[in-house]
Amino acid sequence: MYALVDAVSFYASAEKVFDPAIRSKPVVVLTNNDGCVCAMCPIARHLNIPKFGPYFKVKHLLEQNNVVIRSSNYALYADLSDKMMNIIGRFCDTQHIYSIDESFLNFNGYTSLIKDWHEYGHTIRRTVWRETKLPVGVGFGPTPTLAKAANHAAKKLSGFNGVAVIDNEASRQAILQRMSCQDVWGIGKRLAKKLKIMNIHTAWQLAQQNPKTIRRAFSVVVERTVNELNGITCLNWDDVRQDKREIYSTRSFGERISEPTALKTALINHITIVGRKLRAQKSVTKQLYIFAASSSHEDIFYKKSFVYQFTTPTNNTCIMANALSEVFEQIYRPAVRFYKCGVGALELTSQQFQQSDLFDQRSDNPQLMNCLDAINTRYGKGMLSLASSKLNERWHMNRDFLSPQYTTRWRDIPKIYCE
Repeated sequence: MYALVDAVSFYASAEKVFDPAIRSKPVVVLTNNDGCVCAMCPIARHLNIPKFGPYFKVKHLLEQNNVVIRSSNYALYADLSDKMMNIIGRFCDTQHIYSIDESFLNFNGYTSLIKDWHEYGHTIRRTVWRETKLPVGVGFGPTPTLAKAANHAAKKLSGFNGVAVIDNEASRQAILQRMSCQDVWGIGKRLAKKLKIMNIHTAWQLAQQNPKTIRRAFSVVVERTVNELNGITCLNWDDVRQDKREIYSTRSFGERISEPTALKTALINHITIVGRKLRAQKSVTKQLYIFAASSSHEDIFYKKSFVYQFTTPTNNTCIMANALSEVFEQIYRPAVRFYKCGVGALELTSQQFQQSDLFDQRSDNPQLMNCLDAINTRYGKGMLSLASSKLNERWHMNRDFLSPQYTTRWRDIPKIYCE
């Protein structure tokens, strides 16, 4: 038996953990630079606030309904996620953390000990709430995909109170018949539209299809989904995840910038992020994609990009920063009010298997990069950095509604006053 446990509106719920005054109020969380609504609690959802809609378009609606607005507080979310996952992991013998708020559980050694899966699910929910004040939904099923479907039922379908179990044919059919195809794990809107043309509308109808026919029409991934919906396990958490083929770091600015130093500093910081991610998955890049652009709402839109080709693939931050310096003048234009910039590593290969160039001596200096990563891992990101990446407040994110970092900053630790 598998289970999927995930938090209900995690970002919005996390904002309520250390602020009891807003627990009964509608809360929304904004994306980087307070641009769009990315999360909302169940109370706010009833106000028909469009998710991922621009904040400036829904600002009046939020004010009318006294909605509490918060900027994304990633330090808080990451810390609460760690606590939640540690608690959930106590209830199984195998745990696979799927995302910041989702965790798959496997009960190979527990199955004979658990007599009532519904009660066990409520025990998990009560424990997580008691120790973190985060609401979670729990779904059980004989495959990961069915556990995901049960979790969907636990949170979205009527008749369930945070826990749903698919443990027989009747419960499987009852839940899948009430789910649309796009709600099935791995399907989504794009594939659901194609399935609709084939007169396949519900998860139950999808489960009735011939897996081989589905594979010919779509892919082996959708074939596995059909098998999983029928109780045939196809996923294995022990499988090695495929490395990313491209790595990007992009972000819009907190305010428009036009100075070359500020733009270059921002790009250097993106290179630092890309370099760290490359080394983390032990990859090197053959090409570096660099771009900068103004806003599309400007009178004259400007976007310029450049692809730098390395003679020898690299993941060295210093080498990539030097590449930027070589092409920066081709990207920057005076008087342009830049709104966004970014860097992407393309054509990634493994650093373990590299063909050396007889005429180009490598200058990667992996020992230096290992030292850089080790120091930043131990003492925090950015503790050691390139001098040219000195932070510039003008391109930092706008986070006007940022809540305190209750668990990661000494001055923000909650205080309790007794009289």
